[in-house]
Amino acid sequence: MMNLLDPHSLLSQLGPWAVLLVMFAETGLLVGFFLPGDSLLFTAGLLTTTGIHLNLPLTLVFAPLGAVIGAQVGYLIGRKFGPAIVERPRLKRAAERAREHLESYGVGRAVVLARFIPGVRTVMNPLAGALRIDAKAFTRWQVAGGVVWTLGLVLAGHLLGSQIPGIDKYLLPIIAVIVIVSLVPVGVELLRQHSRPTA
Repeated sequence: MMNLLDPHSLLSQLGPWAVLLVMFAETGLLVGFFLPGDSLLFTAGLLTTTGIHLNLPLTLVFAPLGAVIGAQVGYLIGRKFGPAIVERPRLKRAAERAREHLESYGVGRAVVLARFIPGVRTVMNPLAGALRIDAKAFTRWQVAGGVVWTLGLVLAGHLLGSQIPGIDKYLLPIIAVIVIVSLVPVGVELLRQHSRPTA
C-alpha cells in the first residue's frame, strides 16, 4: 500500500510521476504542505543510480515542471479567492511567515527563498496571488526558484548515489538527515521570533 509520507513508497509505486505530482501538490495546493518535497527530490536522485532505477532525464524534467506549474496554480488560486485561503487557522502561521519574507526580502528573493522552506513554499504562491503581486515578476522568480530547488536536490542525490556503492542500504538515515536539514530554516525562524523583544 502506498504511503504518501514515504518518498521510497511513492517512487516505488509511481516512478518519476510521483515527483511531478508531489511537486505540483506541495507548491500548488494548500493541502500539500505535509508532503515530503525535499526528501522526495533527493531520494529520487539517489534512486536514479540504484534501487528502483528511476529514469534521470525524465526525473529532471518532471521535478521542475511540477514545481513550476504548481506554483502558478497556487498563485491563480490566491488571485481568485484572496485572503480567505491564507487566513485559515491551519495555514495562518505559515502565511504570516511568507508575508514577512515578502516584506523583508522583496518579491524576487522571497519567492526564490520560499522554495527551500517547508510550509512557506506551500502558502507563498497563493499569498502572492492574494496580495496581487505582479504576475510577470512572480512567474519569473518562481520559475527560477523552482528550477534551482528541484534540479539541485535531484542532482545532489544522483551524484551521491553515483559515488557511494550500495547507498540504498542507508536510505532511511539519509532521508532522516534531509528532513532535519530542511527543518533548520524553520527552527532558525522560530528562534528568531522567540528572541524578538515583545512590545
